[in-house]
Amino acid sequence: MTLKQFLVALLPLAVVQAAPPLLPFTPAGGLGTNSTPPVYKPMSDFDFQSMNLALNQEWIELDLFHHGLAQFSVDEFEAAGINAADRFLIEFMADQEVGHATMLTNILGPTAAKPCNYTYPFTTVRGFVDFCQKLTRFGESGVYGFLEHLDSRPSAELLLQSITTEARQQMIFRQFEGLFPMPIWFTPGITQSMAWTLLSPYITSCPAENPHIIFQNFPALNITNNPSAIPLINSTSPENSTLPAITRNRTVPLSAPGYQVNLTWELPGKVTGYNNSYTTNSSAGPAQFVAWISQLNTTYTPLFNINGTSGSTIQPGGTIFGNGSAALVNGTVFIAVTDNNTFVTPFNLSMLNPHIVAGPAMYQSG
Repeated sequence: MTLKQFLVALLPLAVVQAAPPLLPFTPAGGLGTNSTPPVYKPMSDFDFQSMNLALNQEWIELDLFHHGLAQFSVDEFEAAGINAADRFLIEFMADQEVGHATMLTNILGPTAAKPCNYTYPFTTVRGFVDFCQKLTRFGESGVYGFLEHLDSRPSAELLLQSITTEARQQMIFRQFEGLFPMPIWFTPGITQSMAWTLLSPYITSCPAENPHIIFQNFPALNITNNPSAIPLINSTSPENSTLPAITRNRTVPLSAPGYQVNLTWELPGKVTGYNNSYTTNSSAGPAQFVAWISQLNTTYTPLFNINGTSGSTIQPGGTIFGNGSAALVNGTVFIAVTDNNTFVTPFNLSMLNPHIVAGPAMYQSG
């Protein structure tokens, strides 16, 4: 048998999968554009764990918004500049969280996480608003960090539609705090382990059947001189007060490049998370740098004055794309203590996880 005859004999056995025909006015390429009807379910354990973490975030936001409205009196809200219409908006944002939690529960099925019990770190209306804008920031960034890595593209589409709403919530809470609503060009993503590290300390107990979250809890990082927008009135510079406003241009920023940031951090091995069922851990070596996760960049600054579990660094300057572009560090950003200055990009930020000594913490740069 010749080679030609042999190849002809194989043809009936060959399985040739032709590309589906293109729809009219549709360029070639893309994922799922000519697929069978989409299935809105996790396609991997990565999907389930990531979306279950997001569901835990939605549950705490729902509880937080209701809790804050119930904790403080009308007079306390009015004194902080939050009027009846503003309070109705917070209530409506809670209703949004009902929708988000329902959507994720429907995707995840009967084993999806149920609401838990929570502990909050505020005692004033201003503290409540500040915590809301920080919680919605890491909730939003936590989803951005894994959204494009999901195996289930249909589920990613639904989650995208919910997280864009959360982005608007974060901006509104910045306005309630008297901060410029969106002082950045790009919103950073963070990894699931970073988001879980930030979330877990506020969850005290959960139903026993809630799925165990497998993502890492890093040791906690504390910024001892974190700039704050909680003080309400700046008597010497009224334009820099933080009364609620649609927008406010501050002449004196909360922080600036060159500001010394003082840090303390915990050692691994602390019990954290709900039902005391999680323990912080780190595989990193000695602390050497601070990673600033902001906009499109992860920028490192040296750690100095290191004394056991404390040290200092300097807020970096610079811009995203060079002269005339946005400041590298602005808004509510994430910082972590690391053992080296590993190069990462927004799409592979998880490569930083093995090098985190502690953190992230949320730095209020503006």
